Amino acid sequence: NHNMKKLIALILCCLSVTLWLYAEPSREAITLQDAFVKVSKDVGPAVVSISTEHTEKYQTRYYPFAQFQDDFFNDFFVEGPEREFKKTGLGSGVIIDKEGYILTNEHVIHGADRILVTLPDGREFEGKVTGFDEYSDLAVIKIEPKGELSFARLGNSDSVQIGYWAIAIGNPFAFAVKSPEPTVTVGVISALHRSLPRTDKRTREYSDLMQTDAAINPGNSGGPLVNISGEVIGINVAIFTISGGSEGMGFAIPVNTAKKIMDDLVQGRRVLYGWIGVIIQDLDPNLAGYFGLQNKNGVLISRIVEDSPAYKAGLKPGDVIISIDSESVRNTQDLVRQLLKRQIGEMVGLGVVRNGRLYSVNVQVDSRPEDKAPIVSQKKTVNAAAKQAEVKTWRGLEVSDVTPDMAQRFKINMDAGVVVLRASPASASEQAGIRPGDVIYEINRTQIKNTKDYYNAISNVSGDALIGTYRGYVVLKEK
Repeated sequence: NHNMKKLIALILCCLSVTLWLYAEPSREAITLQDAFVKVSKDVGPAVVSISTEHTEKYQTRYYPFAQFQDDFFNDFFVEGPEREFKKTGLGSGVIIDKEGYILTNEHVIHGADRILVTLPDGREFEGKVTGFDEYSDLAVIKIEPKGELSFARLGNSDSVQIGYWAIAIGNPFAFAVKSPEPTVTVGVISALHRSLPRTDKRTREYSDLMQTDAAINPGNSGGPLVNISGEVIGINVAIFTISGGSEGMGFAIPVNTAKKIMDDLVQGRRVLYGWIGVIIQDLDPNLAGYFGLQNKNGVLISRIVEDSPAYKAGLKPGDVIISIDSESVRNTQDLVRQLLKRQIGEMVGLGVVRNGRLYSVNVQVDSRPEDKAPIVSQKKTVNAAAKQAEVKTWRGLEVSDVTPDMAQRFKINMDAGVVVLRASPASASEQAGIRPGDVIYEINRTQIKNTKDYYNAISNVSGDALIGTYRGYVVLKEK
């Protein structure tokens, strides 16, 4: 009887533990579910859909001899009437105060002639841009509210850690869904301080982004990324995708970045950034070895803007910056992040490695000038057949002078250097990452203005060669 009581007690104990094990996750799941529901209800009403309209003009043309429409007869087209078409765009935004100010991406409203803001309750307003900053890809637009407006609370993105819950709210594919109510997707913060590569055609700087696996799709741009407490921690800006849809790699601008410039955007003032006039790139093992460095820490200066603070301080292409005000610089992100913190007019001390020696260089931080693309000079076009006869191959490279035709073909905007026509498959040039359309302006620290300079330079090359392109330096190996 005594043993029977002990057995019954043991069974009851095991049963209670089993029930607790199954019940506890359920309670946690319900609590988490309630949190997501609360965030959706609190923040959702402040997330708006932004549709834009932009009128573009184009010149019609027709050919008197329609059956001969080849390149030769392009010289004989007749201009027709000028036409217009309306280009539309869709994005998201988040209301940040009761006055009707809305934070979004600059690329959402870029070039818009008309902005229509639709609230989740269906109300529509004309939006007016109060300020925008293409560099950070942020903008503020204003609506004149009629009645109460919901607005979101801004959090602290500096406190965000990898693994935190991340909730994306926006209007993806709004043209298909046809509903003003925003979509909510959930994930985690996958990484911090991510950068997206710069291109010659883009002035925006994506260098300190948060990465999330919360589903972000076209139309989510400008919408908020919020934490489990319903605070905005980022503005959704981009996705990495092969299919065109979400593949679990979305990126958001930290909200603290927006906080630093929001007052300027609301007031319509130009946003000023610390700038010294250097075009920089990260080091790879080949570049580090070429410059005699022990590791890849530091940033390589590939070009200097003329008359910039860096130019006046004596910095040169090929210098490697390893510190700023005694703080180590590991990569381009570190240097950009540090310069953005500096005040205009402030002096900074750079630790620079040049020809294997360490120097200290003081540079005065200036404001970043407006981007002005250099104009390609109108040189006489060289006959294509004659030009083809001049093309020689060196380490897989075929190059040409930068003629107006080449500039138009490759969409380049400089008139000095040589343009790459071809990088042979499996050649040293292809393995180094050189591609058609790249413009080479330097070989082993010798300036290249044209093909004559180029052929003179390569005739003196032995061993590995340092090639300066407008995308940065590469080391061309000798095979």
